[in-house]
Amino acid sequence: MSEPSLVREARPEADDPGLPTGIGATLRRLRQAKNLSPGEVSARLKFSGRQLDALETEQWDRLPSGMSLRGFVRNYARYLEADVEALLVMLDNQVGTAPVAKPTALNSAQSLGPSDLPLQGEPVNRPWGWFVVILILLFVAGFYAIERGWIPDSWLIFDWLKSLKK
Repeated sequence: MSEPSLVREARPEADDPGLPTGIGATLRRLRQAKNLSPGEVSARLKFSGRQLDALETEQWDRLPSGMSLRGFVRNYARYLEADVEALLVMLDNQVGTAPVAKPTALNSAQSLGPSDLPLQGEPVNRPWGWFVVILILLFVAGFYAIERGWIPDSWLIFDWLKSLKK
């Protein structure tokens, strides 16, 4: 056997123009190569069989768009142990979803203008309200315990506290 025929045997889809080349067909071929049924993949990835079928048949109108679709393809590719980035590039080329821009750090605060700042500040969540509520509850519980006689006289250091006791 010559070397070019070995390459053709290892990758028969490269020479066969009849095989579909979209991402759906690629994922289907990868799944079939691993001898996995659509039900097994669906159960493992927690996606419905209809979504899996829609992806493999490239019925984009039956699938979510944007990040949800990218996440679906990413999880499917990881499960099939395929090249995730290559499949995401295929998806972007086929569907036209653009990758999400990654946030970049600012070098200095001077690069922020007045239009970059929010008009209203976000409310600061302070625990003072909860502290006051808890303090009031403890105060009421203490007076209730004194009034019921649950607190010994030796603990009551003020005479007016002793007068509250029945």
